[in-house]
Amino acid sequence: MDTPGAHLEHLRDYNESLVVALARSRAEFDRSGVAEATGLTPQAVSKVLGRLVEHGLVEICGVRRQGVGKPASIYRLVPGSRHAVGIHVARRTLRTVLTDLAGTVLSSRVTPLPPDFTPGQLLDAIRAGVRDAAGPGVGSGPGSGFGAGSGVGLVGVGIGMVGPLDHAAGIVRDAHRLRHWHDVPLRELAQEALAVPVHLDKDVTAGVTAEAWRRGPTFRDGALIMVESGIGAGLWLGGAAYRGAHTNAGEFGHTVLQLDGPRCVCGRSGCLEILHDTAVADGRVDAAARVLATGIVNLLQTTDVNHVVLAGADLLRSPEVYESATRAAIPRSHWLDVSVTLAELGADVIAAGAAMQVLDAAYGIPSKMGVRSLF
Repeated sequence: MDTPGAHLEHLRDYNESLVVALARSRAEFDRSGVAEATGLTPQAVSKVLGRLVEHGLVEICGVRRQGVGKPASIYRLVPGSRHAVGIHVARRTLRTVLTDLAGTVLSSRVTPLPPDFTPGQLLDAIRAGVRDAAGPGVGSGPGSGFGAGSGVGLVGVGIGMVGPLDHAAGIVRDAHRLRHWHDVPLRELAQEALAVPVHLDKDVTAGVTAEAWRRGPTFRDGALIMVESGIGAGLWLGGAAYRGAHTNAGEFGHTVLQLDGPRCVCGRSGCLEILHDTAVADGRVDAAARVLATGIVNLLQTTDVNHVVLAGADLLRSPEVYESATRAAIPRSHWLDVSVTLAELGADVIAAGAAMQVLDAAYGIPSKMGVRSLF
């Protein structure tokens, strides 16, 4: 039931999110700068800053004198006040990172997963990975988790997982090449195991989120292409992650390039993924890169994005080969400019993006509010 108090609480949280988002984008700021950027009144900004200082998210770092009168306090974000753990579940490995409130990767670790791992085996690996990243105190029994005494200020855990999956419901539907993953409620199971909030998304969507965080407003329409035990594409369209009607957008590797091609694990024939992987198995990395580049051009023709990010542990074994093939395949035009880069965070990009999604859920700006960009 809607109540005035509920609306007030939402407004307060929304205003705090505005200021935290601004703080992440600026080394220092003052009350008047926040008011100008957010449209909040100076009085509202003062209240928000007071709460954020009280909670330790921002701190006063100096004063600025502007003529006669009381000097203005200068504030800055306290990155170490909050943290998030991000996890990248691939078909062979589990990568775990710890980030601070600014999204900076503080630690990264990779552990092998059993072949054709089960949900129980994955949960054990996740529990161990989170403990290692953020310290003891999570997943050790009912009511366990990162409390105030943990010292880490953990906001939650983000998981970037092999698809297909239902992001909204937190369910892994039928992960390709993994037999035990049919309609598994991974988000719910992980929350029970860890006793902290858990965010579940497709691996590629988490990855493109990381790129958008780091690149800022210039990354408005882009795609992250991941090659790691499969091929997928994370889409960032119109300044936001695009997941599709069933939250399963990005099954890029299962677009057909050859109608009479070899049978793919998805059941179709001639998919980009099987053609690419066959070439790799034959030792023809150049040919595999050209197959991927052909698919990327098809994606560009469909979506008209202007930034392509290449990522994934398998691709990063031969980054120059893939980058060169992609650049060569894109049609040259003075008005169809497309930037091709490697993921800035390298192999950590999926796990880091999953952590950033957790931070965004807690301290990001609610969607569909119609506010102007802070950046």
